[in-house]
Amino acid sequence: NFTIFAPLSTRVVHTGAKMVKFLKPGKVVILLTGRFAGKKAVIVKHHDDGTSSRPYGHATVVGLSKEPRKVIKRQSLKKQAKRSTLKTFIKTVNYNHIMPTRYTLDVDFKSTVAADVTENATKKVEASKECKKLLEEKFKTGKNRWFFSKLRF
Repeated sequence: NFTIFAPLSTRVVHTGAKMVKFLKPGKVVILLTGRFAGKKAVIVKHHDDGTSSRPYGHATVVGLSKEPRKVIKRQSLKKQAKRSTLKTFIKTVNYNHIMPTRYTLDVDFKSTVAADVTENATKKVEASKECKKLLEEKFKTGKNRWFFSKLRF
């Protein structure tokens, strides 16, 4: 019982194979580090090759820092309204710190989240409020239930 290894010359070497770009706008990701670790977010803008200020692959994301809670008919309308609110955040994240999921979310954040939003605090707060409105509308439709549920781990 001898094991025969193929010589180096016959081994197949893959060259020129490019990775598929799957971190596109609308893709739902989970943040892995920092204040919002374990929270779900949606990619708004992606920079695969980096920029001059951030020379690594990164993405601008809009996420849920506080998910809407369970609502039942027995609760008062005031309590139902309070429990169905959500809180959002806007952040620029390194690709190493996000985990992609198989889900996508069809919400257009392009108009609300401009390129310079993450640098300016007041613009960031305003954009976050606009994103909150868009996500609340999406939540009220009842679709994309997984995105609006809290991650259990």
